[in-house]
Amino acid sequence: MPHQQRRRGIRVRAVAGTATMAFLAAGCAGAGGTSFGGGDALNVLMVNNPQMLQLQKLTADHFTKETGIKVNFTVLPENDVRDKISQDFSNQAGQYDVGTISNFEVPFFAKNDWLHALDDYAEQDTAFDQQDILKPLRDSLTAEGTLYAEPFYGESSFLMYRKDVFEAQGLTMPEHPTWQQVADLAARTDGAERGMKGICLRGLPGWGEVIAPLTTVVNTMGGTWFTEDWQPRLTSPEFKEATHFYVDLVRKHGERGASQSGYAECLNNMTQGKTAMWYDATAGAGSLEASGSPVKGKIGYVPAPVEKTKSSGWLYTWAWGIQKASRKADDAWKFVSWASGKEYEQLVGETSGWANVPAGKRASTYADPAYREEAGAFADVTEQAISGADPLNPGTQPRPTAGIQFVGIPEFTDLGTKVAHEISAAIAGRQSVDQALSTSQKLAEQVAKEYR
Repeated sequence: MPHQQRRRGIRVRAVAGTATMAFLAAGCAGAGGTSFGGGDALNVLMVNNPQMLQLQKLTADHFTKETGIKVNFTVLPENDVRDKISQDFSNQAGQYDVGTISNFEVPFFAKNDWLHALDDYAEQDTAFDQQDILKPLRDSLTAEGTLYAEPFYGESSFLMYRKDVFEAQGLTMPEHPTWQQVADLAARTDGAERGMKGICLRGLPGWGEVIAPLTTVVNTMGGTWFTEDWQPRLTSPEFKEATHFYVDLVRKHGERGASQSGYAECLNNMTQGKTAMWYDATAGAGSLEASGSPVKGKIGYVPAPVEKTKSSGWLYTWAWGIQKASRKADDAWKFVSWASGKEYEQLVGETSGWANVPAGKRASTYADPAYREEAGAFADVTEQAISGADPLNPGTQPRPTAGIQFVGIPEFTDLGTKVAHEISAAIAGRQSVDQALSTSQKLAEQVAKEYR
């Protein structure tokens, strides 16, 4: 107990000392617009992904019309929004009432008392139906027994593959593939069609890019970033084996320019028929199955490949957090409960198509016949991946903190990104995997000292 208390105290001080610089991520790029206003309107700061932009368009005609509450949005790319939210919430300036945060930030923000607790709101708002939120997401947005955020959408990871290409090659995808089976299938499908590679895997630097899928491979092959007592293990046999496997696979049978390919590039490759398989976020399925997609109906979906664990899919959610300093918490909850509620999903499904619904968060979504009709190809696999994710025990040994595709400490944004550059350099052939991991081990040791 004394050791745990000492570690917790160090962790909180580390968060406070790095709040304005640690929450930077290697994420999606894109153009965003800003709109800010005062008065009694709610001010919402959010990431500029397509589903959020859709929410922005629907808010005035639906939420504001129904409640009379005006909402001013500030919409920024992921890196920028994380930085701006951490600055505003850490200062408790109250400029923004609501911000999009993830299950990565919630524990740190909560420990520093930057977020408004939501338990009372969720309990009293019976129409919101908190128990309908998938348990892994509920748990990941809860800190020390208190609920601090509500998910807009959730995701895990799985393997996507071209069913027609496999059939033409006389190949069968196992229902629960191992990574070795995936590597063998990548070799068999490499060149199956003109310009087609066997698999697409992220190689782009960034803790939210190459590190995310790589860490799930590390987990299932028996490795870990840190032991339970904060000993770095990036040069352990298991971590080396997993990293060698990942780098070798993408170099031999992966996409061209892999060291600069992230989620967006792999999605484009899969959509354009340039790859036979893709291991990545379950969120990608909506785009592959969207109306007008050249590969709609041609993709199969199976759980994330494993080796030594039963599952290996990650867990991530973009969620709504209400700033503790907000003087409009009641109105903020009305917005959050609408944006994360069943009514909003129904609205999107009816106006924009069910493939565009911000899913991955509610059990009722996967029981909805209208959603299943359009998203049936990937709905069950996605729900099972999210429901089966265990951030506390993602590997084969105890961990010092929660996290599947990341390590749940604020310093990981910097550490993960630095390590990502080393791994990306190995994918590009500029250094060996062992050299990359040797450098990475030293970086991890500097971080670990603060927690031991």
